[in-house]
Amino acid sequence: MFLESNNKVRRELFKAIEGLTDEQFNKIPSSGGWSPKQIFEHLVCMETAIAANIAKELKNPDSPKVMKKPIILSTNRIIKVEAPKYTAPTNDYKSKDEMKQELHNSRLFLLDIFESSTKDVFREKSFKHPIFGRIPLVQWFLFVGLHEKRHLKQLRQTIEME
Repeated sequence: MFLESNNKVRRELFKAIEGLTDEQFNKIPSSGGWSPKQIFEHLVCMETAIAANIAKELKNPDSPKVMKKPIILSTNRIIKVEAPKYTAPTNDYKSKDEMKQELHNSRLFLLDIFESSTKDVFREKSFKHPIFGRIPLVQWFLFVGLHEKRHLKQLRQTIEME
């Protein structure tokens, strides 16, 4: 089930930032890229958007059934993907605790959506991913964890560089 693997990645994200001060957490790397806070913020935006899109498609009687996609490829950081504008992080300063709470809230939203329907319904409907095209709703729950795994690698690299 997706929940166990998603929670494992989430714990690793939290563990990766344990030793950082809030200032280090917010510091944009001198070599460019996102700060640890910005990575967390992007993950909140993405999980929230995915949950909202699943909820929207559950109500859409015309949402098409599609074949499963090779979403495991999303963990490969060699394949560069531009973050959709609605998931782009801000430069706003936020504490580690604030961002952990925001991630917790986005996860609760996703779980509420998961509990609102059945796997059979999630298999029958889909929504569009920028790279893979339409993905069955059932795969989007797992995708959240795979996406976080991708950014966990980025987070670790960002922390190591500074």
